[in-house]
Amino acid sequence: MSRIGRMPIPVPSGVTVEIRPDNTVTVKGPKGELTQQFHRDMVIEQEDGLLRVKRPTDQRHHKALHGLTRALLNNMVIGVTQGFTKVLEIVGVGYRASLQDNRLVLQLGKSHPVEFTPPPDIEFEVSRDGRTITIRGIDKALVGQVAAVIRKERPPEPYKGKGIRYRGEHVRQKAGKAGRK
Repeated sequence: MSRIGRMPIPVPSGVTVEIRPDNTVTVKGPKGELTQQFHRDMVIEQEDGLLRVKRPTDQRHHKALHGLTRALLNNMVIGVTQGFTKVLEIVGVGYRASLQDNRLVLQLGKSHPVEFTPPPDIEFEVSRDGRTITIRGIDKALVGQVAAVIRKERPPEPYKGKGIRYRGEHVRQKAGKAGRK
């Protein structure tokens, strides 16, 4: 059996889980509500404050879906109770971020400012110096996708390290051109 797939998911108090016959699961908690439809072959059961995922056979396809379904369900439960956060750091002279009317405005050395309007259930927070962007939300995949789209505007370059990077991301530096003698 899948090591991840067979682990039960604890459902904290204050969280309700609704499992419909078409394998659509709705998780409601203090931070919000998430709904997702899972593969029809996976069996999702709730008993004694635990969620369990079972697979019908030991086929390779079902083994892969077993762990995936359990991980996605666990992320839904964590999302509605604690939420998810991604932190981006801006490195470079003149590069900065600011919030204007809930929109993220980035100055990244381009001829124009780059603006991002957050999707529903996503919040931006910018530090006072404009060098750190915090992205918060209840959907782990959406938080990661928004962070990736923002980072794509100016990924870190390998010579000076300028650009937008994830907190804790290591950018390998290359040596520049050797001078003539």
